[in-house]
Amino acid sequence: MGCKVDSLIERHALTVPDAGYESVDEYLVARWTGSDGRSAVGYKALTEWFNKRLLKRIYDEHDRGTVNVHLEREYEIITGDEDIQRDELAADLATDGLDIDDIADELVSWSTMRHHLKGCLDAEKDTTPAETDWETNTVQMTRERAAEKARSVLSSLTSKGRLRDADRAQVDVQVKLSCPDCSVRVPFEDAVERGYVCETHAETESEEPVLERVGNRSSAVALPYLAVEALQTAFFGEPFLLEAATIAAL
Repeated sequence: MGCKVDSLIERHALTVPDAGYESVDEYLVARWTGSDGRSAVGYKALTEWFNKRLLKRIYDEHDRGTVNVHLEREYEIITGDEDIQRDELAADLATDGLDIDDIADELVSWSTMRHHLKGCLDAEKDTTPAETDWETNTVQMTRERAAEKARSVLSSLTSKGRLRDADRAQVDVQVKLSCPDCSVRVPFEDAVERGYVCETHAETESEEPVLERVGNRSSAVALPYLAVEALQTAFFGEPFLLEAATIAAL
């Protein structure tokens, strides 16, 4: 049985707007591994590409305009947390017979994309050892432990009747880095991959490695709303987890 990505590709007859690839799966693997001669990209970039491609297809199916700027803006609203803009877009989508919550449910997460690439497609990505591997691995392990702890607490909250269906929620723990000079905030993995947090202000910085620059500046750990209470409870039980998350974000 295929995963959610497989189902969406089949249900919406998704294709790649590039003659160099025969299918969406071929494109995803090539872009993730870099086998097409271009720089390999991460799960987040591929997830965003896939979701926007899906959104365009859904719009086409309902005869809704899909100008690039228009699509980009609406995708950000659908996946964002600006309630006023979301309500306005929801009303506009309704005129085309679309439900904003149904659309949001169709979109995939980066973890689903990872499972599709590694689990469904058996894709493998060669990685060159780097001096910063231990830093990246530390952050990843911290995220995984926090998510595991959160799922345990959510299960407990469900059994106690304090948070209905919490055990069915997907937990996604992210570490985001903030530019000290503006409002730009990006995931840790993206910053390391491209070598800077904020392109505009990175241009004025020295050639100091990105992890050293980030280490001297403020960072933020962004957690999904549903997991906040759970993680707080979990951390009180094991304070070292909170310390690990804090260290990883600095």
